[in-house]
Parts: sequence; structure tokens; C-alpha cells
Amino acid sequence: MANPADKPDPNLTTPDEGEVREEIEDINDSAEEEEEEYDGEDDDEATASKPQPREDAAASRANAQNLFRRMGVAPIPVRVHDVIVKGNEKTKDHVIEAEVEGVRQASTLQELLEAANAANSNLRALDIFDSVKITLDAGPPELPDTTNVVVKVVESQSPLTAEIVTSTKSQARSSTLEGSLKYKNIFGHGDIWDTSLAYGCDSSGEVGLGLYLPRFRGRQSPFTSRLYLSTQDWLKFSSYRERALGVSLGVLLSKNHELGYTLAWRNLIDPTQMASRTIRRQIGHSLVSDLKYTFKVDERNSSLRPTRGYSFVSTSQIGGLAPDRRTLRFLRQEIDLKYAVPLGFYRSALNFGVSGGITFPWGSGYKNRASSVSERFFLGGNISPVCSLGGPSALWGFKTRGLGPNEPRREVENDQSGGGDTYERDFVGGDVAVTAFADLSFDFPLRWFRERGIHGHLFACAGNMAELSGNKYRNFTAPKFLETFRSSVGAGIVLPTSLFRMELNYCHIVKKQEHDRAKSGFFLTFSTPSS
Repeated sequence: MANPADKPDPNLTTPDEGEVREEIEDINDSAEEEEEEYDGEDDDEATASKPQPREDAAASRANAQNLFRRMGVAPIPVRVHDVIVKGNEKTKDHVIEAEVEGVRQASTLQELLEAANAANSNLRALDIFDSVKITLDAGPPELPDTTNVVVKVVESQSPLTAEIVTSTKSQARSSTLEGSLKYKNIFGHGDIWDTSLAYGCDSSGEVGLGLYLPRFRGRQSPFTSRLYLSTQDWLKFSSYRERALGVSLGVLLSKNHELGYTLAWRNLIDPTQMASRTIRRQIGHSLVSDLKYTFKVDERNSSLRPTRGYSFVSTSQIGGLAPDRRTLRFLRQEIDLKYAVPLGFYRSALNFGVSGGITFPWGSGYKNRASSVSERFFLGGNISPVCSLGGPSALWGFKTRGLGPNEPRREVENDQSGGGDTYERDFVGGDVAVTAFADLSFDFPLRWFRERGIHGHLFACAGNMAELSGNKYRNFTAPKFLETFRSSVGAGIVLPTSLFRMELNYCHIVKKQEHDRAKSGFFLTFSTPSS
């Protein structure tokens, strides 16, 4: 496209209505393949258009070809006179107009076509329309070089949708089955309401009611809110069960910046009466009132099998924004950096990454006060570090909450244990954690595997964590922290799907510490990409 700053030819005129209509068909056809060729009828016309003679059709094709040539030579000046919305019975006009606001800024036909294409994508992303079509009509005759943008939408005929998905999240013990019911556009503001029920094989669960608004107070900032009741069962690993009732609010400030707030009433219980000293001191009720800011850039070409690009996530969190004495006051910072480098053969790529996090209490007597176990870091689990984003969590070969600071439980009755499912120690988490990994992925020579995306990988990972709060920072030294790093290597087969990444791996534990829950052998893991 020519530079818009170049002086336009004074003899150029705005293309007539037929020319513009033919050009804009590409926008609608690319997003909606099922639609037939453009219907030239206009709802505002008094009479229906009649079939064009063969000579007129040939003239229209010639005009279109001429238009393409002119667009390749120099900008075609045009100005948007009006945006006309049709077909919306429930959706407010301002919701649609806000998504196509970019077309008003266009000063050339080339810019207008690009803006219309982006507006079409924005409207479809609202997920409240069955179809979207944008056309350009000639502006008023007394206003040369103008056009009207006509947005025709078909609202969803089935606003109620249901969905059932399975997922494996960071630090989760097992897979979770989640069902949700969504009702779209109840009040005509593009609002989406949903109720969800999630249940894990470890008896964890969550019930939630959520709201999504595409714009918050007229700004280009999607707004989310959620009321939830959740329970997490960590009895097997840390001798406590966590229950929480709360509300979370989130605003996407821009593509890369997100701000969130959580207010929740949390309760930790120990039904076994066997918890270690650190866990027993935190049993009871507490109030969570925290503000979280997330900066995220993900330029990888795939979240399940990245072969080029990079991602970076930084999360800053401050808790204790309430006057109640039971409010948890803490500072928490996480970073995550990943990079994928293509190697140029067998679609091979080297992925490597490093993650780190630190949390610490603040307020009166913070040096002597231990951080909340719910805000600490735990490593290990049934997830691949290639997919996870946000902070340190995953290590191949180590079980969920299977390494790091631990303490003996108060009582262990082996005669009543469930065999290998009962442990004599509680893992209490760390205030600082670091992980790193490298993953070499490659295609198999057999065509059958390549066509199905099945590929192999070699991997290595390492990580460690330590306690700092409760005066334990006095015992922390960098040489000791590096000396006690855990590490593992291995190889496996990866079966990526549109929903998750499944790995069948053989993992060899290179280094572990006493009481770590890790062993060499074959493992089957399921990972879903982090949002």
C-alpha cells in the first residue's frame, strides 16, 4: 500500500457503490465461508434490484479490476460519513458501534478495508452473533469522497449454551471435570452470564457464578466478575483442607495488562488432627483481600507445541487491603520467561525457560511472622512446564507437592494407612522458588505420526525452593540453595490435541533430597495451556 502521506491524484474519485461492495465481500467471505456471494439488495431501497444484463456485469468486473490497480498505485481518499447498524433486536447500538469505531479513523479506502476486517473480527469475538456482515455504501451525493459503513448482524438464536471440559492445572493433584452453562446477552450489552461446577478426582470442587462484559464503563477494557465457593483437599500432602467463599473482579486494561481484585473468606481445617506444627498454627479462618497486576506477552506460534517465539509473564500481588486483623498481609512476585528456537530439521525446536517467585509477609512484626501456606510456592505435579505460564510450579518426575521444606506430622498410624498413599511428613511450601527447563521437540520420520502431530521430545529440568519467613531467612544462603537443587532428565512421546497436550515420558531423577516424592520411571501427563 502506498504511503498515505503522499499527495493523491486530484482526478481520483471515490469508487461507486458497486465497486466498494465487491471489494468488501472479501472481508465477509473470509470470516464466514458458508455465506453465498454478496446479495446486492439494500433494506432501505424502495424497490428490489433487478438482474443485471451481461454488459453491466462485465462493466462491474472491469471497474473492480480498475479499482484493484488504483489501490496498488496510490491511496484512494475516502471518509466515513455514517455507521449504520441493522439486525440488532436486543443488542444495544453502542455495543456494536464501539467495536467498529476504528473505521471512522480511516482516511483512505485501503485503511478502511483493514479497519472493517478488524471490526468484523471484533464483533464475532463477542460470541453473541450467528453472523456478521459489513458492507460499504456510497455516501450522500452532495458529499463527495464519502461512504456509509453498514453493519448487519444476526443475533444468536441459541443464547443458552452448555459445555463440559477436562483440565489439569498447575499444582493440581489430578484432572478436573468442569461443566458450565452460559446465557448470552441478557441485557443487550454483550454480557455473558455463566454458572459452573468443577469436580476433581481428589474430592476438590468449585461452584461459581460469573459475568463477562466486553467493555467496562465505555472503555475498551473487558470486565469479569465471579462469585465462587471452592474446596481444596490437601490432606494427603499437607494435612489440611481449604475452603473459600469469595468474589473476584478483573479488568483487562489492554492486550498485555490485567488488573484483578479478590475478596474471600478462607478456612483451613485439619480433620485428621495429625498436621505438622507449621500447618497447625495456620488452622482457622482468615480474610483475603488482595490486588493483583499481571503483565503478559505471548508471541509463541503455539501454546501446546511452540517452535518459535517467546513469552513473558510478570505477576505482582499485594494482600492485606482490609482493616480486619485476620486479613492476610503479604507481598508476592512471580516471573516466567520462555523462548522457542527452531532448528531447521524435522520441525525440531528447542524450548527453554526459567521461572521464579518470592512471597513475604508485611506489617507489624513481619520478620517473625510466617507466611500463609496458601500463598506459598509448591513444585511438582502432573503438568508440562512447556505449557504452563505464570510462575514456578512444574518439574517432570516429581509428584504434586513432592519436594521442598517439610515437617513430620504429629502422629502416624501405619496400621490404618492406605499403603503408599499415606505419608509421614507434611510439605509446607516455600517463600522463594526457582525452576528451569529445556525441551527439544522433533518430528518422527514416519509420515503417519507427522500427519497427526505426534512427535518426540527430550527434556531436562531443575528447581528448588526455600523458606524465608518466620526468621528462617537467617539460615538461607545462595550456595546451600544451589547445592540442594532437584533435577531430572528424560524422553517421551507427545500427542497434542486441540484441548490438551498428552505426554508419555520416561523420566530419570538425577538429583533429589531426603523425603522428596520422586522416582524414575514411566509417567503419563495431561497438560492444558495456561490462559
